[in-house]
Formats: sequence, structure tokens, C-alpha cells
Amino acid sequence: MYRFLRVRPWSHHRALSLVLGSSVVYGAWLDRRAIANDSKDGRSWPKTGRLIVQEPPLQAKVPPASPIEPGPSPTTASGDDDVPLFEADPDTGAWGSLSDRLENARAALAAIRWSRMTNDLADFLLPEWAQDLPTYFAKLQRELNMAPGSLAQEIWEEAQDPSLNPEIARLAKVRISKDLCVEETLFQQRRKRYTTRALAKYLNIPVDDVDPEDVPTIAMCGSGGGLRALVAGTSSYHSAQEAGLYDCVTYTAGVSGSCWLQALYYSSIGKQNFGTLLNHLKRRIGTHIAYPPSALGLLTTAPTNKFLLSGVVEKVKGDPTAQFGLVDIYGILLAARLFVPRGELAVDSRNLKLSNQQAYLKSGAHPLPIYTAVRHEIPVEERKSKDRGAVSQATEERAKQESWFQWFESTPYELWSEELEAGIPSWSVGRPFRDGTGAVRENGYSVPELHLPFMLGIWGSAFCATLSHYYKEIRPVVKGLVGFGGINDMLEEKNDELVKVHPIEPAAIPNYVLGLEDQLPHTAAKGIFKSDQLELADAGMSNNLPIYPLLRPGRGVDVLIAFDASADIKTENWLSVADGYARQRGIKGWPLGAGWPKPDTSKTASAEELEIAEAASPQEAAGKIADAREANRDALTHAAGSTTNSASDLTHCNVWVGTTLERASDAEPPPSKRLFTSFSSSPASGPDEDWHLMRPDAGIAVVYFPFLPNPSVSGVDPNTSDFMSTWNFIYSAEDIDQVVSLARANFREGEEQVKRTVRAVYERKKCRRQERERSERERRWRQHWKREGDHFLGS
Repeated sequence: MYRFLRVRPWSHHRALSLVLGSSVVYGAWLDRRAIANDSKDGRSWPKTGRLIVQEPPLQAKVPPASPIEPGPSPTTASGDDDVPLFEADPDTGAWGSLSDRLENARAALAAIRWSRMTNDLADFLLPEWAQDLPTYFAKLQRELNMAPGSLAQEIWEEAQDPSLNPEIARLAKVRISKDLCVEETLFQQRRKRYTTRALAKYLNIPVDDVDPEDVPTIAMCGSGGGLRALVAGTSSYHSAQEAGLYDCVTYTAGVSGSCWLQALYYSSIGKQNFGTLLNHLKRRIGTHIAYPPSALGLLTTAPTNKFLLSGVVEKVKGDPTAQFGLVDIYGILLAARLFVPRGELAVDSRNLKLSNQQAYLKSGAHPLPIYTAVRHEIPVEERKSKDRGAVSQATEERAKQESWFQWFESTPYELWSEELEAGIPSWSVGRPFRDGTGAVRENGYSVPELHLPFMLGIWGSAFCATLSHYYKEIRPVVKGLVGFGGINDMLEEKNDELVKVHPIEPAAIPNYVLGLEDQLPHTAAKGIFKSDQLELADAGMSNNLPIYPLLRPGRGVDVLIAFDASADIKTENWLSVADGYARQRGIKGWPLGAGWPKPDTSKTASAEELEIAEAASPQEAAGKIADAREANRDALTHAAGSTTNSASDLTHCNVWVGTTLERASDAEPPPSKRLFTSFSSSPASGPDEDWHLMRPDAGIAVVYFPFLPNPSVSGVDPNTSDFMSTWNFIYSAEDIDQVVSLARANFREGEEQVKRTVRAVYERKKCRRQERERSERERRWRQHWKREGDHFLGS
């Protein structure tokens, strides 16, 4: 829910000047010429201000053995006729467009006649640093000039050195398969050794008594929600780490701010300790990510300038079709605030690549992180008829069904999409692909892996949402205005159109499925094969909890623990959105009905859910799920406004368990029972709950922690505390302490329930194994008896 933000330390006139200064810079960047066009037709480049002096000569070097393991040996592409080549035109490609935009920004700032402003006016409108902006941009422009000795030239030369970027010497191929990649399968084996010991310690069982086969596969995920999700999620994970639970986890997954959390944890900054990470956040997020003196200072001062700008040079200089926009700038600003330690000197370039996180997974000592993003597929509708301007009902239905979100998951091993059933190695993200093969430059090398700051921007780009999403954010605030009802009805009627409009374009990476249309599932959206780029955005536009990747076959999740720090948790009801996904894909074991109680449990609602399950394609299911979610949201909003909390409302910790039984009829199965509902009043009770979790036909156990107010932490409410807005980018140390206190208190409320859930699932798997072994012994004995006879009778 949108809330107005309180103005932070630099006073009203400085806040105003930041808006004005940002507007000047942003206005210069709004030159909408096609950055991806490498043709000279229709272009009129400025005669002056060119940043590029000349293309430095390419010098091939012998690639050493690649340190990226596991995986195939590095392969140079020189001489391979099947490997596509690409080359950049330094004057008309993406680099030329970036040069022009930077020059326009510098010129716009230089054109301001600072000396003509009166002292009083300047003091009111402009902070002291405003007059330094032209100097900052001039320095930045010099550093990005490809002249000999410039920072950009140094970066570009290093980008072509396989001893520094070993992935450029590796030949990348698209992997078309539903299965997990080999690297993840090997990781599962390594991680099982750690989780076996961790589970024994967590449940206080002798480690020699624990069979690895009985150890539950536990997944933990965090929601989107900007810095609120980052801080609250870090605290929740820290509490789980202190309790010994986190060491039992095999997978973590994130959306938006929770992706930032994972990226920081698997870095030299987080040091794989959430307490260390919280201390880092206290030192770094008390300043807004876009505060010009800080941001521009880091971008123009060594060593942070090279750390932050190297990805820009490699991306835009290396690929003539690359896009560089607002989301990319946002990602760089995030990295400047989150991935630069206190002191701003000890930056570590190893933190810049997602594939480098493999080093933390090599021994199996930590869970595998899963990062999420979505692509919004918007179909091309038929033209309106000339006479009446109407669109056929068939086309409207088709558009409604085909306007959907494709999920993309990234791990340190692979970028993969379920709908496409195809992925590429993480170290190859950023290079163009043709017909399933990564392109290389004329020197036989490709471009380095896309740097993490760009992915930070993609994962957290909630501002790239559709107009429909924007309206849903502000609707709770404006619904009390006079005339709201009529405006609301009008906008709801136009929702099918608003859901297809993105005011701010998402960021893009090279499209790795170009030319593979005949090899991918027929249900894959056709529009994806018509663009060189994949536009990816915040997965929270589809579901603010990253549940879908954790239900992927092969991962075998037994217990899913979700920490939800979303805004409007109750009305959005993200957990329940997974119902339609599980039904449509036939996922066994998901607890249907998990989430906030739905006001409408009528036969009509059940029929709609069955219709979702019987959808012919993910596209069709997505349309039906969206309709059902919107209807449920409206009902919950109405219920929330008319009643107080009831006994059926969720608490700080909620547990459901699914069933693996097949549906015996077309009748809708009853919703899964929520367990431990009386736990707060009688923690020792609940043998019935344990029995439900230990049944032989029990499925996935879901533990849900909504970020709710807690009586033990007074004065802190995620719904009303201004600093907890998704759009707030300043957290003081005191703000962080308050969020930490609330998250810790909420975890304590459910700590014992989680342990009992894990223990029950462990005992269930143990019983299954013992029963299976007993049956196997009996089978072998029967075979032996048939073959050898009864020796007692023969004696």
C-alpha cells in the first residue's frame, strides 16, 4: 500500500533540489532514440561531444584453465563455422548512444547559470552540492572516454582478458530440458551431507541415528517489498540461523528486496552471516541511493568508479544491440549503496558476478539461492474495425489469456524458464545467442558475464509495473476522495488495457532463445521469438512470494517456510495465488486453500478453481488466476473494511500440510486444514497436528510468517509506520532496530511450531523408508524361499 514518506535529514530545500536536479538529468536521458539501432539510417549524431576516440586493437591471448567449476572445459570459438559472430560499430551502436546521452546530461547541467541566482534563492532551492554537478558529470564523461589511459579503455582491455574473465573463452549453449542442470544435482548431494548433521543438532538427535534419506528438503523464501523486505527478511533469516534452522535449509528463494538479501549474503560483504549483514545495512542504507553527492562521488572516485562502471562498459561497448535505461541506472545506484562497504575502499570485484557465488556452494555448506524475474507477454491484438472501432470478443478473450507473466529463475549455475523449458549457464548471461549458441567477437572471445548490479535492478524493478499495478497501489489511499466510486468503476472497466501498459520500460538482456521456436514447447509465447532482447522485471508483479521455483520437479521440497513482508499481505493473499499454479501443473502435495481465509467459499468459487486446473496452457491459466485473484482481493478488502480480526484470521506463524492422494472424483477437495491454531494458548497441545503431518499421504508442509504487528513490540506497525513503505529508500539505524525487533518477535511466536513441523516430516520420511526397507527384505526373502525352498522343512 502506498504511503507518503517523511522527509529525511537534508531538509525541505535539499529534498526539493534533489528532485529538480534529478529531473534535469532524467530529462536528458529521456532522449528516446533507439539505443539498440546500429544502422546509420535515420540518425543524426552530434558533431561534437563524442566520447569514443578509437577502437583499441584486439589482442588474442591464450586462455588458461577456467576456474568456474563444475562445467565443461573452456572452449574458444575461433574457427567454428557454427558459432555466430557479432561486432560493435563504435559510432552507431549502444556505446554511441550512451555517449550522447551522457553528453546531453552534462550540457543540460552546464547550461544552468548558477551565478545569476541570488544567494537567498540559491540557498532555498539549491544545496551546496548542486553547483558541483557539472564537474561531476564532466569527470564521469572523461572517465568513459575511450581515449588511451581512460578508465573505460582500461575496463575494456580487461574485459577481453580471459585470465581475468575466464567465461569469455567458453562456448555457451542453450540447454533445452525440464530437468535440473547437472551442477544443481551435484549440489543437492553435497548439501545433504551438511543438512543431515544440521538436522541432528536442530532436533537434538544423535547424528549417527539420522539416515540422510530421512532428512527433509527444506526451502526458505522471502517476499518482495524493497528495503522493508531486505531488512525484515535479513532479521527473520538471522533468527532462523541462530535457532539452527537455517543450516537445515537446502534452497532459498527471493523476490525483489529478498533477492538483494541473497546477493549480499553470498558476497564478501555479508560473509554468509546475517548478523554481519545487518550491521552492514545499518552503516549503508541511512543515505538515499540517489543522493547525488554520494552516488556521483562513488562513480567518479577510485576504486569504486571502476567497480561500478565496469559492467556498464562491458555491456554497452560489448554488444551493439544492448539496451541501457533507467532500470540499469537504478541497479548501479543500488550496488553503490549495498555492495560498497563502509570506508568505500575495500570493494571486491568477485561480488560482481552471480556465477562467482558457486564458490560458496562448492562444499555444500550453504543453501542454493534462487533469484526471480518475470517477462510480461502482451499479445498483438487485431486492428479495430474501421466502422465501429470495436474489438471482437474472441480477440479480447485471446488477449486476456495471453497477457501473462513468464517466470525466469537465476541461480549461480543457470538462468532458466519453466515456460520455455530452456536455460543458459549463468556465466553466459549478457552475450547474444543465435540458434542455441552464444555469439563471439572476431577475436574468438565473447563478452563477460552481465554484472550483478544490472540484475539487482531487474529483480527489484517494481516501478516497471503496469498502470493496473500502480492503481492498485494507490487505491487504498484515494478511495476516500469524493467521486472515487465513479473513477474506480471506470478504471476497473479499463483494467484489461491498463494491465498491458508499462510507463517505464523494463530492463533487458540478450534473448537466448532466438531461432529455437521449433525446439521449444508449443505453449511458449510466440512474441518472445521476435525480439533480440528479453525484457525482465520484478517478479512481484506476478506473485510477491517466489513459490513457483520451489515447486519445480526435481527439487523435492518437503517443507516450505515463507517470510512475507509484502504490503497489504492480507488483501493480496500471495500464498493463495499458488493454488492455481499447483492445480494447473498437477503438483501433488500442495496444501490447497493455504493463505488468508477467503470470504467466498461457495460452489461458484470452487468451479472457478477447477476451471483453472483444467486450463489448456499456462497462458490460459494465468488469465484465470488473475481474474480469481482480483475478485478475491476485492472481497478481502471489503471484509477488512467491515469487520475486525476474527478467529479465522492468520497469526504470526501458520502451518498447512497438503496431501498426495489422487482426487477420486470431480468434486472439489476440502481446503487443507491449518494446524496449531490453538498453539498460542496451549503450546504443549496438538497431537492431532503432528498426526496430520506424519500421515503416509501427507504432502508439502507450508509454514507462513506474515509480517504483522506484535504486541511485544510497541509502536511498530508495517501497515502504518511511514519508513516501512516499499518506496522508502532510507532506513536509519533506529528504523532497522525496530524492524529487527518485530521480525525477531514474530519468529519467536512460531519457533516451536516450526521445529515440531520439521520433526514430524522427518519422522514421516523415516517411517516411509523403514516400511520400504521392510517390504524389500520380505520380497528378497520370498524370492530366496522360492529358489532355495524351506530348509527347516527339508531337514
